[in-house]
Amino acid sequence: MAMLEVKGLNVYYGLIHALRDVSFEVGEGEVVALIGANGAGKTTTLHTVTGLLPAKSGQVVFEGKDITKTPGHAIVRCGMSHVPEGRRVFAGLTVYENLKMGAYTRPKSEMAESLADVYRRFPRLEERKNQAAGTLSGGEQQMLAMGRALMSKPRLLLLDEPSMGLSPLFVKEIFAIIEEVSKAGTTVLLVEQNAKKALSIADRGYVLETGKVVKSGRAADLLNDDAIKQAYLGE
Repeated sequence: MAMLEVKGLNVYYGLIHALRDVSFEVGEGEVVALIGANGAGKTTTLHTVTGLLPAKSGQVVFEGKDITKTPGHAIVRCGMSHVPEGRRVFAGLTVYENLKMGAYTRPKSEMAESLADVYRRFPRLEERKNQAAGTLSGGEQQMLAMGRALMSKPRLLLLDEPSMGLSPLFVKEIFAIIEEVSKAGTTVLLVEQNAKKALSIADRGYVLETGKVVKSGRAADLLNDDAIKQAYLGE
């Protein structure tokens, strides 16, 4: 059984039909990439899966439970955590306070262990723990957004455009951390415009175009697909 099953999702923004019968699944332990151009529906898909947008029809099933109508704050308690596009850190709070916010669903007794784990993965966050999040660089804010999501100990981590606006060095670092998180046992659903980078660490991928899944397959096969190369890989 898949950890996450998305079945025939239809989502509207007013009269605009943003997602059209979108279906895909994520198996336990996998890294699955959703790729596509700007406006293809990638972010809308993640927002619908995590309860931030209502679906007109279709179903989202997580670990065998229908969560289609579950509100966003309750989704975190289910074992799913969402790192939004644009990072969305609490700029006026310190790094430590941001991380603490990520652990609000966990018992207080687990806080120290979760914090130590995040600091081990992101040593820079420990160095800047008393610094206001709004004063961090873009790459550091991305690390903070990921660290905050990991504080809830998710079984499924959803990442929306983690490389956006980052220097090549930070992109390399962020993707290395995603791989490490995956190897440590967290399942990952990755939305990323940098298709080459996403597919290079994914097990499988789905291609979204104008709100529809138009292609899917093993990541290695998609990387070698001529149409994908031309459209998304700049080859």
